Amino acid sequence: MAEALAIILFALIFILILFGFPVAFTLGGISVLFGLIVFGPDFFYLLSLRIYGTMSNFVLIAVPLFIYMGIMLEKSGLAENLLDTMSLLFGRLKGGLAISVVIVGAMLAASTGIVGATVITMGLISLPTMLKRGYSVELATGTIASSGTLGQIIPPSVVLVLLGSVLNVSVGELFTAALIPGIILVALYLLYIILKATITPESAPPLPHEEIMKFRAKGMAKKVINAFVLPFVLILAVLGSIFAGIASPTEAAAVGAMGATVLTVIQGKFNYKNLKEVMRETTHLTSMVFSIFIGATAFSLVFRGLEGDRFLVEIITRADLSTNAFIFMVMAAVFVAGFFIDFIEIIFIIVPVVAPIFTLLGVDLVWVGILLAVNLQTSFLTPPFGFSLFYLKGVAPPGVETRHLYRGIVPFIIIQLVFLSLIIFFPEVVSWLPEVIED
Repeated sequence: MAEALAIILFALIFILILFGFPVAFTLGGISVLFGLIVFGPDFFYLLSLRIYGTMSNFVLIAVPLFIYMGIMLEKSGLAENLLDTMSLLFGRLKGGLAISVVIVGAMLAASTGIVGATVITMGLISLPTMLKRGYSVELATGTIASSGTLGQIIPPSVVLVLLGSVLNVSVGELFTAALIPGIILVALYLLYIILKATITPESAPPLPHEEIMKFRAKGMAKKVINAFVLPFVLILAVLGSIFAGIASPTEAAAVGAMGATVLTVIQGKFNYKNLKEVMRETTHLTSMVFSIFIGATAFSLVFRGLEGDRFLVEIITRADLSTNAFIFMVMAAVFVAGFFIDFIEIIFIIVPVVAPIFTLLGVDLVWVGILLAVNLQTSFLTPPFGFSLFYLKGVAPPGVETRHLYRGIVPFIIIQLVFLSLIIFFPEVVSWLPEVIED
């Protein structure tokens, strides 16, 4: 009976979220009702203890700090300098503008990790230029939307912080394990763009020779240094302190937040108006994440109290599924769920349910965390609710239609799925760097 209630609880919450009900209140409200009916008033005491334990988790302090860091960097103007410089640096190549967008997307991911800010910034600056230069609308939009999601896998990443908390693994280990996969994914994006520009050069023409020569004649070296040095210093301060064992991810997030503020001051963009906007957006996003987190805590408490996790473990055991078959089933479920619900909801609803089964099967949870992060990256790109597509459509010039976005993103989703398969069959991609650092 209890197991049946657990499955009904899970199904009811999932259906209500698909119908558009607010995630935090659906998760928390339905779970509290079930908990009150099944366990009585004592459930509120258990819930308060669980919520307090969650809110006092030191690792989660990194979430608002990384969000602040990303939004503050958006205000600093560094992204504009990077994009302008990189575009002219690679402009003489076929597909050079698209290559520069991917590289800048990777650098912004390693500096901010905020998808919305990255996509909007690159959409405002690069998309009009790419279209003006004769780029295919599909290639231009697909490149910008997919490059903006690199912050999901390249550390420091809010997704990895949340996955570390839910899977109960070290966020520092996840950051280290994600670095090589993130670089490989960037390389795959670049390879696709180069092949596309070679096969259909009219879809990605180079910049005019005169414009490149004009850039080189006006202190190119100084412009390149100015554009690259400040972001690299910030990346080195955040990731370097983590990998060197000097700082925990939370402490590194504080370094990053302070560093982003200093860079904004250096750029002359720090003022009361920008600070107020950064604080407001940080508070808004942090409140949204933690509201869902509290609702997910209530759901997890009730689901496990009803022995739903034990019931699922028994089903998997009786079905005699191999480890690979279960991994494939979970990855397929997460990918399909990404079409309809947000990555945060997937992390807090689906991951806590499957995590005990991965533990039972003896699977490395750090590896699972990277698999999930790569998979969740597709949720920003898959229609109808791909947030990256919404962000880009909101700032796209007239003439760029939704169908262009959908067509343009397909090759990049295929690349991500191929890459996900690569990590599944070759887990050394994830484990190599952590093992080297430990040695």
